Amino acid sequence: MQLTQVLSKDCTRRVDACQSKKRALEIISELAAERLGVSEKEIFDSLFNREKLGSTGIGQGIAIPHGRVENNLPPTAVFIRCDQPIGYDSIDKQPVDLLFALIVPEEENKQYLQILAAAAEKLHNKQICKSLRQAESDEQMYQIITS
Repeated sequence: MQLTQVLSKDCTRRVDACQSKKRALEIISELAAERLGVSEKEIFDSLFNREKLGSTGIGQGIAIPHGRVENNLPPTAVFIRCDQPIGYDSIDKQPVDLLFALIVPEEENKQYLQILAAAAEKLHNKQICKSLRQAESDEQMYQIITS
């Protein structure tokens, strides 16, 4: 699974005004809603409800929030980097600055797991994370995460 199949340049952003997990999920929802042409609230509710089941903060400053929407829309990813790390209830109790979010149709399972695995594998690479944290533009981050 190539991340370019689900992540677009317009859904890859540096964020400077993000002080909380809730705000990060709102920003992700705004970007995904623009891309998909659906309600920000529907996406936010899906992501937020998934977080209630347990944090998607996987450690080392990384979170992979994900949710499902009822519409038959294509799987869509959003990648944001918070300029200031935020509290996220991660498994290692450390703040998060890199968030790769995934929104998929309700009935999608196989591709959903493939995309999550591809994102986790990419973000498990410390050099890639270091490069993402040092990137100076959205374009540069997109190239790093999708290469």
